[in-house]
Amino acid sequence: MKKLLTILFAFALGLNLSAQDECLNPDVNCDGYVNVYDLLGLLGYFGDEDLDGDGVWDSQDDCVEDECGICDGPGPQVLAVDTITFTTDSTFIEAISEWCVFAIPDTTFTFVCTNPGCIDPMAENYDPYASEDDGSCVGVDPCSNELTVTFDGYTYDLVAIGDQCWFAENLRNEHYANGDVIPGELSNGEWSDADDTNLGAQAIYNNDASNLTDYGRLYNWFAVDDARGLCPSGWHVPTDGEYMTLEMALGMSESEANGTGYRGTDQGTQMKSSASDSPSWDGTNTSGFSGLAGGYRNYGGDFYNEGYAGYFWSASAYGTYAWYRRLDGGYTEVGRYDGSQRFGFRVRCVRD
Repeated sequence: MKKLLTILFAFALGLNLSAQDECLNPDVNCDGYVNVYDLLGLLGYFGDEDLDGDGVWDSQDDCVEDECGICDGPGPQVLAVDTITFTTDSTFIEAISEWCVFAIPDTTFTFVCTNPGCIDPMAENYDPYASEDDGSCVGVDPCSNELTVTFDGYTYDLVAIGDQCWFAENLRNEHYANGDVIPGELSNGEWSDADDTNLGAQAIYNNDASNLTDYGRLYNWFAVDDARGLCPSGWHVPTDGEYMTLEMALGMSESEANGTGYRGTDQGTQMKSSASDSPSWDGTNTSGFSGLAGGYRNYGGDFYNEGYAGYFWSASAYGTYAWYRRLDGGYTEVGRYDGSQRFGFRVRCVRD
Protein backbone atom coordinates (compact mmCIF):
# COMPACT_ATOMS: atom_id res chain seq x y z
CA MET A 1 0.00 0.00 0.00
CA LYS A 2 2.85 2.40 0.87
CA LYS A 3 4.40 1.63 -2.49
CA LEU A 4 1.09 2.44 -4.27
CA LEU A 5 0.73 5.75 -2.42
CA THR A 6 4.33 6.65 -3.22
CA ILE A 7 3.74 6.00 -6.91
CA LEU A 8 0.49 8.00 -6.91
CA PHE A 9 2.03 10.96 -5.10
CA ALA A 10 5.00 10.93 -7.42
CA PHE A 11 2.70 10.78 -10.42
CA ALA A 12 0.67 13.70 -9.12
CA LEU A 13 3.84 15.69 -8.47
CA GLY A 14 4.81 15.33 -12.10
CA LEU A 15 1.33 16.33 -13.30
CA ASN A 16 1.01 19.35 -11.04
CA LEU A 17 4.43 21.04 -11.37
CA SER A 18 2.70 23.86 -13.17
CA ALA A 19 0.36 24.34 -10.20
CA GLN A 20 3.08 24.84 -7.56
CA ASP A 21 2.10 28.45 -7.17
CA GLU A 22 -1.46 27.43 -6.14
CA CYS A 23 -0.86 24.65 -3.58
CA LEU A 24 1.76 22.14 -2.58
CA ASN A 25 1.70 18.55 -3.84
CA PRO A 26 0.35 16.12 -2.82
CA ASP A 27 -2.36 18.42 -1.39
CA VAL A 28 -4.43 17.93 -4.54
CA ASN A 29 -7.52 19.82 -3.36
CA CYS A 30 -5.50 22.68 -1.89
CA ASP A 31 -7.19 22.53 1.54
CA GLY A 32 -3.90 22.58 3.46
CA TYR A 33 -4.20 18.92 4.48
CA VAL A 34 -3.04 15.65 2.94
CA ASN A 35 -5.73 13.03 3.51
CA VAL A 36 -8.04 10.50 1.82
CA TYR A 37 -9.66 13.18 -0.34
CA ASP A 38 -6.29 13.95 -1.90
CA LEU A 39 -5.83 10.22 -2.64
CA LEU A 40 -9.23 10.11 -4.29
CA GLY A 41 -8.25 13.18 -6.26
CA LEU A 42 -5.13 11.40 -7.44
CA LEU A 43 -7.24 8.45 -8.57
CA GLY A 44 -9.14 10.93 -10.73
CA TYR A 45 -6.10 11.21 -12.93
CA PHE A 46 -6.75 7.62 -13.94
CA GLY A 47 -10.27 8.43 -15.10
CA ASP A 48 -12.24 7.84 -11.88
CA GLU A 49 -13.43 10.32 -9.30
CA ASP A 50 -15.38 10.43 -6.04
CA LEU A 51 -18.17 12.32 -7.76
CA ASP A 52 -20.64 12.15 -4.89
CA GLY A 53 -18.08 13.29 -2.32
CA ASP A 54 -18.84 10.54 0.18
CA GLY A 55 -15.19 9.53 0.60
CA VAL A 56 -15.86 6.21 -1.15
CA TRP A 57 -14.81 5.55 -4.73
CA ASP A 58 -17.55 3.14 -5.88
CA SER A 59 -20.29 2.46 -8.44
CA GLN A 60 -22.39 5.32 -7.07
CA ASP A 61 -19.84 7.71 -8.51
CA ASP A 62 -20.81 6.53 -12.00
CA CYS A 63 -24.49 7.39 -11.67
CA VAL A 64 -26.22 10.59 -12.65
CA GLU A 65 -28.34 12.14 -9.92
CA ASP A 66 -31.70 13.55 -10.92
CA GLU A 67 -33.11 16.82 -9.58
CA CYS A 68 -34.38 14.96 -6.51
CA GLY A 69 -30.93 13.60 -5.62
CA ILE A 70 -31.76 10.01 -6.61
CA CYS A 71 -28.98 8.08 -8.36
CA ASP A 72 -30.14 7.51 -11.95
CA GLY A 73 -33.62 8.48 -10.71
CA PRO A 74 -36.62 9.45 -12.83
CA GLY A 75 -36.62 13.09 -11.71
CA PRO A 76 -39.53 15.12 -10.33
CA GLN A 77 -42.95 13.60 -10.86
CA VAL A 78 -46.18 15.37 -11.80
CA LEU A 79 -48.20 15.96 -8.65
CA ALA A 80 -51.18 17.89 -10.00
CA VAL A 81 -52.48 20.12 -12.72
CA ASP A 82 -52.44 23.68 -11.40
CA THR A 83 -54.22 25.55 -14.19
CA ILE A 84 -55.54 25.03 -17.68
CA THR A 85 -55.88 28.19 -19.77
CA PHE A 86 -57.67 28.16 -23.12
CA THR A 87 -56.85 30.72 -25.79
CA THR A 88 -59.44 30.97 -28.55
CA ASP A 89 -58.74 31.76 -32.18
CA SER A 90 -60.56 31.39 -35.47
CA THR A 91 -59.88 30.71 -39.11
CA PHE A 92 -61.93 30.91 -42.32
CA ILE A 93 -62.37 27.61 -44.14
CA GLU A 94 -63.08 28.30 -47.79
CA ALA A 95 -64.30 24.77 -48.55
CA ILE A 96 -67.35 25.29 -46.37
CA SER A 97 -67.37 29.11 -46.42
CA GLU A 98 -67.47 29.18 -42.62
CA TRP A 99 -65.42 30.66 -39.80
CA CYS A 100 -64.30 27.99 -37.27
CA VAL A 101 -63.40 28.86 -33.69
CA PHE A 102 -60.95 26.64 -31.81
CA ALA A 103 -59.26 26.64 -28.39
CA ILE A 104 -55.57 26.24 -27.60
CA PRO A 105 -54.97 24.86 -24.09
CA ASP A 106 -52.02 26.04 -22.02
CA THR A 107 -51.53 23.77 -18.97
CA THR A 108 -49.39 24.45 -15.89
CA PHE A 109 -48.26 21.46 -13.76
CA THR A 110 -46.75 21.13 -10.31
CA PHE A 111 -43.69 18.88 -10.18
CA VAL A 112 -42.49 17.43 -6.88
CA CYS A 113 -39.68 15.13 -5.77
CA THR A 114 -41.95 12.27 -4.73
CA ASN A 115 -42.33 9.04 -6.61
CA PRO A 116 -45.22 6.82 -5.45
CA GLY A 117 -44.77 3.13 -6.10
CA CYS A 118 -44.09 -0.24 -4.50
CA ILE A 119 -41.40 0.11 -1.82
CA ASP A 120 -41.39 -3.54 -0.65
CA PRO A 121 -38.19 -5.18 -2.00
CA MET A 122 -39.89 -8.60 -1.74
CA ALA A 123 -42.66 -7.64 -4.18
CA GLU A 124 -42.68 -8.59 -7.85
CA ASN A 125 -43.12 -4.95 -8.89
CA TYR A 126 -40.63 -3.39 -6.43
CA ASP A 127 -39.60 0.09 -7.59
CA PRO A 128 -36.16 1.10 -6.26
CA TYR A 129 -36.92 4.73 -7.12
CA ALA A 130 -40.24 4.88 -5.26
CA SER A 131 -40.21 7.30 -2.33
CA GLU A 132 -43.62 6.44 -0.88
CA ASP A 133 -45.82 3.35 -0.94
CA ASP A 134 -48.93 3.60 -3.11
CA GLY A 135 -50.38 0.19 -2.22
CA SER A 136 -49.55 -1.29 -5.61
CA CYS A 137 -47.21 -4.08 -4.42
CA VAL A 138 -48.09 -7.53 -5.77
CA GLY A 139 -46.67 -10.97 -5.14
CA VAL A 140 -45.70 -10.21 -1.53
CA ASP A 141 -45.51 -13.27 0.71
CA PRO A 142 -47.32 -12.37 3.97
CA CYS A 143 -45.25 -15.07 5.70
CA SER A 144 -42.02 -13.34 4.57
CA ASN A 145 -40.86 -16.66 3.04
CA GLU A 146 -40.84 -18.29 6.48
CA LEU A 147 -42.10 -21.88 6.62
CA THR A 148 -42.34 -22.56 10.36
CA VAL A 149 -42.45 -20.88 13.78
CA THR A 150 -41.31 -22.46 17.05
CA PHE A 151 -43.13 -21.48 20.23
CA ASP A 152 -43.14 -23.02 23.72
CA GLY A 153 -41.23 -26.06 22.46
CA TYR A 154 -43.55 -26.78 19.53
CA THR A 155 -42.92 -26.07 15.83
CA TYR A 156 -45.83 -24.98 13.64
CA ASP A 157 -46.15 -24.92 9.86
CA LEU A 158 -47.20 -21.59 8.34
CA VAL A 159 -49.50 -20.90 5.39
CA ALA A 160 -50.20 -17.73 3.41
CA ILE A 161 -53.90 -17.25 2.66
CA GLY A 162 -54.64 -14.08 0.74
CA ASP A 163 -52.76 -11.26 2.44
CA GLN A 164 -52.60 -13.06 5.80
CA CYS A 165 -50.08 -15.47 7.32
CA TRP A 166 -51.62 -18.21 9.49
CA PHE A 167 -50.50 -21.09 11.66
CA ALA A 168 -51.42 -24.20 9.65
CA GLU A 169 -51.78 -26.17 12.88
CA ASN A 170 -53.73 -25.85 16.12
CA LEU A 171 -51.93 -24.46 19.17
CA ARG A 172 -50.39 -27.01 21.53
CA ASN A 173 -48.70 -24.75 24.08
CA GLU A 174 -49.42 -25.07 27.80
CA HIS A 175 -47.90 -21.68 28.66
CA TYR A 176 -48.91 -18.12 27.92
CA ALA A 177 -46.50 -16.02 25.86
CA ASN A 178 -44.95 -14.62 29.07
CA GLY A 179 -44.16 -18.14 30.33
CA ASP A 180 -46.98 -18.49 32.88
CA VAL A 181 -48.64 -21.91 32.99
CA ILE A 182 -52.17 -22.23 31.56
CA PRO A 183 -54.12 -24.37 34.06
CA GLY A 184 -54.90 -27.82 32.69
CA GLU A 185 -56.23 -31.26 33.70
CA LEU A 186 -59.29 -29.64 35.24
CA SER A 187 -62.16 -31.83 36.41
CA ASN A 188 -65.54 -31.31 34.81
CA GLY A 189 -66.66 -29.24 37.77
CA GLU A 190 -63.50 -27.08 37.72
CA TRP A 191 -63.88 -26.54 33.99
CA SER A 192 -67.51 -25.51 34.39
CA ASP A 193 -66.70 -23.12 37.25
CA ALA A 194 -63.94 -21.33 35.31
CA ASP A 195 -66.28 -18.48 34.41
CA ASP A 196 -66.69 -17.61 38.09
CA THR A 197 -63.20 -16.09 38.02
CA ASN A 198 -62.64 -15.88 34.23
CA LEU A 199 -59.95 -18.53 34.67
CA GLY A 200 -58.13 -19.37 31.45
CA ALA A 201 -57.77 -23.12 31.01
CA GLN A 202 -56.66 -25.75 28.51
CA ALA A 203 -57.30 -29.44 27.95
CA ILE A 204 -56.45 -32.36 25.67
CA TYR A 205 -59.42 -34.13 24.08
CA ASN A 206 -60.64 -36.92 26.40
CA ASN A 207 -57.56 -36.17 28.54
CA ASP A 208 -55.72 -38.54 26.19
CA ALA A 209 -52.17 -37.34 25.43
CA SER A 210 -52.21 -39.16 22.09
CA ASN A 211 -54.68 -36.54 20.81
CA LEU A 212 -52.23 -33.66 21.37
CA THR A 213 -50.01 -34.14 18.32
CA ASP A 214 -52.79 -34.19 15.73
CA TYR A 215 -55.40 -31.94 17.27
CA GLY A 216 -53.53 -29.63 19.63
CA ARG A 217 -55.10 -28.39 22.85
CA LEU A 218 -58.57 -27.10 23.62
CA TYR A 219 -58.73 -23.65 25.28
CA ASN A 220 -61.64 -21.87 26.89
CA TRP A 221 -62.21 -18.29 25.74
CA PHE A 222 -60.86 -16.84 28.99
CA ALA A 223 -57.43 -18.13 27.93
CA VAL A 224 -57.92 -16.60 24.47
CA ASP A 225 -58.76 -13.24 26.03
CA ASP A 226 -55.95 -13.29 28.61
CA ALA A 227 -53.58 -10.31 28.27
CA ARG A 228 -50.57 -12.61 28.64
CA GLY A 229 -51.31 -13.93 25.15
CA LEU A 230 -51.73 -17.40 23.68
CA CYS A 231 -49.64 -16.66 20.58
CA PRO A 232 -45.94 -15.82 20.26
CA SER A 233 -44.68 -12.27 19.83
CA GLY A 234 -45.69 -10.87 16.42
CA TRP A 235 -48.78 -13.10 16.30
CA HIS A 236 -52.28 -13.04 17.80
CA VAL A 237 -55.51 -15.00 17.94
CA PRO A 238 -57.54 -13.92 14.88
CA THR A 239 -60.57 -11.73 15.35
CA ASP A 240 -63.96 -12.51 13.88
CA GLY A 241 -63.18 -9.96 11.14
CA GLU A 242 -59.86 -11.63 10.32
CA TYR A 243 -61.63 -14.95 9.87
CA MET A 244 -63.96 -13.16 7.45
CA THR A 245 -60.92 -11.87 5.56
CA LEU A 246 -59.65 -15.45 5.24
CA GLU A 247 -63.05 -16.69 4.04
CA MET A 248 -63.38 -13.91 1.46
CA ALA A 249 -59.86 -14.69 0.20
CA LEU A 250 -61.22 -18.16 -0.54
CA GLY A 251 -64.14 -16.77 -2.53
CA MET A 252 -66.89 -16.07 0.02
CA SER A 253 -68.79 -12.86 -0.64
CA GLU A 254 -68.74 -10.08 1.94
CA SER A 255 -72.49 -10.33 2.53
CA GLU A 256 -72.17 -14.07 3.14
CA ALA A 257 -69.18 -13.59 5.42
CA ASN A 258 -71.20 -11.23 7.63
CA GLY A 259 -73.95 -13.80 8.03
CA THR A 260 -74.29 -16.47 10.70
CA GLY A 261 -74.71 -20.21 10.54
CA TYR A 262 -73.22 -22.02 7.55
CA ARG A 263 -72.19 -19.49 4.88
CA GLY A 264 -70.45 -19.48 1.52
CA THR A 265 -70.05 -22.27 -0.98
CA ASP A 266 -67.00 -24.54 -0.75
CA GLN A 267 -64.82 -22.51 1.65
CA GLY A 268 -65.23 -25.17 4.34
CA THR A 269 -64.02 -27.85 1.94
CA GLN A 270 -61.00 -25.69 1.10
CA MET A 271 -60.18 -25.25 4.80
CA LYS A 272 -60.61 -28.90 5.83
CA SER A 273 -57.60 -31.19 5.80
CA SER A 274 -57.56 -33.83 3.08
CA ALA A 275 -55.95 -36.27 5.53
CA SER A 276 -58.55 -37.60 7.96
CA ASP A 277 -59.70 -40.92 9.31
CA SER A 278 -63.31 -39.76 9.13
CA PRO A 279 -64.99 -40.79 5.84
CA SER A 280 -67.29 -37.76 6.03
CA TRP A 281 -64.40 -35.28 6.40
CA ASP A 282 -64.39 -34.45 2.70
CA GLY A 283 -61.72 -31.74 2.67
CA THR A 284 -59.45 -30.75 -0.21
CA ASN A 285 -57.26 -28.39 1.87
CA THR A 286 -56.59 -26.23 -1.17
CA SER A 287 -56.25 -23.28 1.25
CA GLY A 288 -53.55 -24.96 3.33
CA PHE A 289 -55.51 -24.23 6.54
CA SER A 290 -55.51 -27.97 7.37
CA GLY A 291 -58.57 -27.97 9.62
CA LEU A 292 -59.21 -31.22 11.48
CA ALA A 293 -62.29 -32.69 13.17
CA GLY A 294 -60.84 -32.40 16.67
CA GLY A 295 -64.12 -32.03 18.57
CA TYR A 296 -64.63 -29.74 21.58
CA ARG A 297 -65.14 -29.62 25.35
CA ASN A 298 -68.52 -28.26 26.42
CA TYR A 299 -69.23 -25.91 29.31
CA GLY A 300 -69.91 -28.88 31.60
CA GLY A 301 -66.49 -30.38 30.89
CA ASP A 302 -67.55 -33.26 28.61
CA PHE A 303 -65.90 -33.96 25.24
CA TYR A 304 -67.85 -34.27 21.98
CA ASN A 305 -67.63 -34.62 18.17
CA GLU A 306 -64.05 -35.79 17.64
CA GLY A 307 -63.94 -37.08 14.05
CA TYR A 308 -67.05 -35.12 13.08
CA ALA A 309 -66.38 -31.39 13.51
CA GLY A 310 -63.66 -28.83 14.21
CA TYR A 311 -64.18 -25.66 16.26
CA PHE A 312 -61.93 -22.58 16.23
CA TRP A 313 -62.11 -19.59 18.58
CA SER A 314 -61.90 -16.01 17.40
CA ALA A 315 -60.67 -13.23 19.71
CA SER A 316 -63.99 -11.37 19.37
CA ALA A 317 -66.53 -11.36 22.19
CA TYR A 318 -70.26 -11.18 21.56
CA GLY A 319 -71.75 -10.04 24.83
CA THR A 320 -71.10 -12.85 27.31
CA TYR A 321 -70.44 -15.18 24.36
CA ALA A 322 -67.68 -15.20 21.71
CA TRP A 323 -67.52 -15.80 17.96
CA TYR A 324 -66.07 -19.05 16.61
CA ARG A 325 -65.81 -21.01 13.36
CA ARG A 326 -67.05 -24.53 12.77
CA LEU A 327 -66.04 -27.02 10.08
CA ASP A 328 -68.24 -30.10 9.70
CA GLY A 329 -68.01 -33.36 7.83
CA GLY A 330 -70.63 -33.39 5.08
CA TYR A 331 -70.79 -29.57 4.92
CA THR A 332 -68.87 -27.61 2.32
CA GLU A 333 -69.54 -24.22 3.96
CA VAL A 334 -68.00 -22.56 7.05
CA GLY A 335 -70.09 -22.13 10.18
CA ARG A 336 -70.03 -18.81 12.08
CA TYR A 337 -71.57 -18.98 15.54
CA ASP A 338 -71.36 -17.43 18.99
CA GLY A 339 -70.83 -19.78 21.91
CA SER A 340 -70.31 -19.94 25.67
CA GLN A 341 -66.92 -18.66 26.73
CA ARG A 342 -66.62 -21.82 28.86
CA PHE A 343 -66.40 -23.99 25.73
CA GLY A 344 -63.03 -25.52 24.87
CA PHE A 345 -62.18 -24.94 21.20
CA ARG A 346 -59.04 -25.01 19.04
CA VAL A 347 -56.94 -21.89 18.51
CA ARG A 348 -54.94 -20.64 15.53
CA CYS A 349 -52.57 -17.65 15.31
CA VAL A 350 -52.33 -15.03 12.57
CA ARG A 351 -49.41 -12.65 12.01
CA ASP A 352 -49.74 -9.08 13.31
